[in-house]
Amino acid sequence: MIRLVRNTLALSILFSSLLHAQSAPQAAAQVPNWEPDIRKFEEQDKTNPPKPGVIVFAGSSSFARWNTLLDDMNGLNVINRGFGGSQYTDLNQYAPRIVIAYRPAAVVVYEGDNDLADGSAKSPQSVANEAKGFARMVRSASPQTWIYFLSIKPSKARWKEWPQMKSANSMIADFAKTQQRVQYIDVASAMLDAQGHPRDELFAEDGLHPNAKCYELWSSIIKPVLLKREGTQK
Repeated sequence: MIRLVRNTLALSILFSSLLHAQSAPQAAAQVPNWEPDIRKFEEQDKTNPPKPGVIVFAGSSSFARWNTLLDDMNGLNVINRGFGGSQYTDLNQYAPRIVIAYRPAAVVVYEGDNDLADGSAKSPQSVANEAKGFARMVRSASPQTWIYFLSIKPSKARWKEWPQMKSANSMIADFAKTQQRVQYIDVASAMLDAQGHPRDELFAEDGLHPNAKCYELWSSIIKPVLLKREGTQK
């Protein structure tokens, strides 16, 4: 009887170990590896170092896909450091290398979209807290840097998540009002039609990412804000 119990226990431990061994690589595979993207930025910096007083656009794919950013921000010293489907946690992890390292005059941030996508365990409050953490990190290392938080955009593909995103926007906007050298820029309101729904003409075919017309709209909102404070930094 004792031998039977021992054998059963041993088989149970072995089965549990096998399950863990099978599930662990799958869990790890779900964690994005942004290191190649970050190293690519660092290689670019070696051949084409950013000028002093640069304005960094940092965030997720809505920035990464903004191929006309330099032309759209003509008259301003800008670089694009958007990477993939990043979240605030990713940006905070790599900020020392792709934001703080430049001692920028300003940083324009677009995150939160992927943080609150369908299936995410994050809440509007946790996203707002991560935005605050980013601001504290930049402020500690570079007190003179202005931080501009872009609102999370509404989109057709993630319309169900819009109430959550709107709540996070409100919290970040309230936080910005209490801080020096921090400003919230609302691009979301202009992306909604008279009925309060996302404007179809502003999105790529996936219904998620901005198209050229949307980037024109964003430029018309963002650029005047930057020119007012940063235009003389070029």
